[in-house]
Amino acid sequence: MKIAIIGAGAAGFFAALEAKKSNPQAEVVIYEKTSKYLGKVKISGGGRCNVTNACFDIPTLAKHYPRGEQFLRKCFYQFNSHSTMEWFESRNVPLHTYPDLHVFPKANDSQVIIDCLINEAKKLDVSLKLNEPILKIQAQDEGFLLEGREHSFTVDRVIVTTGGQPKRSGLDWLEDLGHQIVEPLPSLFTFNMPTNPIRELMGTVIKETTTKIEGTKLKGEGPLLITHWGMSGPAILMLSAWGARILAEKDYNFAVLVNWLNDKKEEEIRTELSVIMADNAKMISNQNYFPITNRFWLHLLQRAEILPETRWKDLGKKQVNKLVNILINDRYEVQGKTTFKEEFVTAGGVSLKDIDPQTMESKKVKGLFFAGEIMDIDGITGGFNFQAAWTTGFIAGRNCGS
Repeated sequence: MKIAIIGAGAAGFFAALEAKKSNPQAEVVIYEKTSKYLGKVKISGGGRCNVTNACFDIPTLAKHYPRGEQFLRKCFYQFNSHSTMEWFESRNVPLHTYPDLHVFPKANDSQVIIDCLINEAKKLDVSLKLNEPILKIQAQDEGFLLEGREHSFTVDRVIVTTGGQPKRSGLDWLEDLGHQIVEPLPSLFTFNMPTNPIRELMGTVIKETTTKIEGTKLKGEGPLLITHWGMSGPAILMLSAWGARILAEKDYNFAVLVNWLNDKKEEEIRTELSVIMADNAKMISNQNYFPITNRFWLHLLQRAEILPETRWKDLGKKQVNKLVNILINDRYEVQGKTTFKEEFVTAGGVSLKDIDPQTMESKKVKGLFFAGEIMDIDGITGGFNFQAAWTTGFIAGRNCGS
């Protein structure tokens, strides 16, 4: 039996390894159109690789996927976060779970994950062919005819793991086989604020924030990072993932509301401020009582139009109202987005209606399987996209020989 895996990313490697393990006599080959393999693994998590998330309750784990929750819930009963951790640790890759449940290799280096996958491929005799694009798949009575750049060849099974496609045209070849395609859009992106002075504070991190998109029910939580183009960090990326389609409809022009004090409510802040202000002769710019940097505190005072030399006890009612609003409901206009080519995550792809979650086999073409982000699946940040890749790759690999 000849099994072709198209795409040498996380899902592709995992699918290939499991396909060979389940079908030892089969010839398993990974075809990659570029000269690079496991590119996202290499750069993710700042080169450390956020392998998975230590969320072990399956319904809760599935809730971290804006698209694919119900589908993946069925898949996770076959292979989940616990399975991933066990898989790597049993192959001498010690992992470390951080308080936020993000799981990284103890070595804090993505290369150990890459080396592990490459070593397994060598051990199992899985071939990797780079600079070998597959331009077309043609289903035949028995197996498939794959069209390459220079030659065509036949195989018995195909697993497509080509990842998220930024352009709709990158999915035409799968639509030609009868699959429904969900329009691809960016899912994880940062918010651009081209003229806002907040950009001068780039590098500032506010550890606990709550963010919302004005006029929607979208909500994000966690650290927020100020960048030279606007805002990023988990609290923003969460909004971009859950709001991928809504924000695209707005052509990426909208307002984001930020509570810089996480989920603190107005009455709570007003009570705190009245205690702080009582007989307090210190200058407001010198006395910052909130979990933000002094530099950022000055930025907020400027937004609230409060002079730095104002003393706490001299704050007027209007100034207090403005400060409260800035602290818990600060509004910023967003004009555009920034995506990172290497870490590009898409909403959209092959419709999940056309795929069997128990096997990852196409419901349209027998013997054709899918894994990873080529499907209409995407997760928020925190190791969830890799977990979807490991899970769907494992299931496709295990079932492709039957």
